Amino acid sequence: MSPALENAIPRLAVRHVTTYRYRQPVAFGEHRMMFRPREGHDQRVIDARLEITPPPEEIRWVHDVFGNSVGVARFDCRARELRFDSTVRIDHAPVNALDYPIEQDAETWPFSYDAEEMPDLARSIERQYLDPDRAVDRWARQFLRRDGPTATRRLLTDLTHGIREGFVYIARAERGVQAPTETLKRGSGTCRDFAVLLIEAVRSLGLAARFVSGYLYVPEAGGRVGGGATHAWMRVYVPGAGWVELDPTNGIIGNRDLIRVAVVRDHRHALPLHGTWRGFPSDDLGMTVEVQVTALDPSA
Repeated sequence: MSPALENAIPRLAVRHVTTYRYRQPVAFGEHRMMFRPREGHDQRVIDARLEITPPPEEIRWVHDVFGNSVGVARFDCRARELRFDSTVRIDHAPVNALDYPIEQDAETWPFSYDAEEMPDLARSIERQYLDPDRAVDRWARQFLRRDGPTATRRLLTDLTHGIREGFVYIARAERGVQAPTETLKRGSGTCRDFAVLLIEAVRSLGLAARFVSGYLYVPEAGGRVGGGATHAWMRVYVPGAGWVELDPTNGIIGNRDLIRVAVVRDHRHALPLHGTWRGFPSDDLGMTVEVQVTALDPSA
């Protein structure tokens, strides 16, 4: 990569701090972390720093079945506070997904995936939630044209913007995801609720989709929601274009301002941090999560 091109790529810094607090010293079991962004042609990790207090007895890094980088920490101490402080700097090249090339056979919906790709895509097409009344199906099909073929680009854009414009974003600290039918009923949800709804919607149309967890950069006056914490969106597989990122919370088509950390088939495989501790239930005083994403000078 030439210096001129490298300097043209935006450089972002992410600081992610999670703190657990307890009434008295407790013992800690294994903790698994997903903090390190996935590297590829559109984002590259420049450096990464992780400070854990109290220090773990052992920390190792593995790749899970989806190729995500997972840190595994083991402890041999007791403490009243456990703190994970992750800082990464990345080069992040925005991609305008509206300009992506699509194979001719996939320019309009419906289309079929290549027989050679289907074994790897099949599990990402399977529905994950019960929908006995086909509510998700009906919601998705309202975006199909009735007077002719439906352009694939337009369909994906309309589905993404349909959630952005038709639902209310409500932050929720508790873990877990609403069933897509519940999100439709409520007309509101978190970023992860919207991602799962869009995944189930495109799967109902026969498309392969995956859940993405990561971070959101919010420029000044950006009008974005979901910053200050981890963020969730999804990817859909389009022949010729590959995996295309869609953020229904903000109506983003492509990867602009989206920092990919984990890509999974089911959202339950993308917890940023989870682990165990030993003590009395009343010892738990809760946790706090702080995420800051800032733009850096490309020469920094």
